[in-house]
Amino acid sequence: MSTASLPPSLPDEVAVREADVALRRIKRYLSSHTEEQVIRVVVGGDPDETLAVPRNAIEILARILTHMAAGQGVSVVPGRAELTTQQAADLLNVSRPYLISLLESGKIAFRRVGKHRRVRADSLMEYKRKDDHERRTAADELSELNQDMGLY
Repeated sequence: MSTASLPPSLPDEVAVREADVALRRIKRYLSSHTEEQVIRVVVGGDPDETLAVPRNAIEILARILTHMAAGQGVSVVPGRAELTTQQAADLLNVSRPYLISLLESGKIAFRRVGKHRRVRADSLMEYKRKDDHERRTAADELSELNQDMGLY
C-alpha cells in the first residue's frame, strides 16, 4: 500500500473567494438534484467539453471547498493509504508519543513493518470521527448543565 506524504495546499485570497462561490453553487445543485448519481460538468464554458463525474466525487469536492473557503489547507489521502506515525500524529494534531499511546492501547488499528508502525488512513479517520463526536457530546452536556444551573 502507498504512504501518503503530500503537504496541504494552502489557498490564497483569490482561491478562498472562488472556493466560497463554487461551494455555494455545488451545494445548491446537489440539494436540488438529489437523485442524480452522475453529474455532467461543462469545462471552460464549451458544451462539447463535458465531463461525467460521480456524485460522491462532487460531494468530496464540496468538502474540500468548505475547507478552502475557510482559508484552511487541504490534503487528499486515500482511505487505504498507510501513514507513518508522524503523518498520523500531524493529521490528528497531536504529538507522536501520544499517537503511539493510542495505537498501543488499541484505539487506532495499525500494523508493523519491521520495527516501524503504519497506520491506515481510514482507521485513523474513523478514530477522529468517534473522538470528535464524543467531544461534541461532552460539550453539549456541559452547555446544558451550565444552562440548567443558570450559569450561561
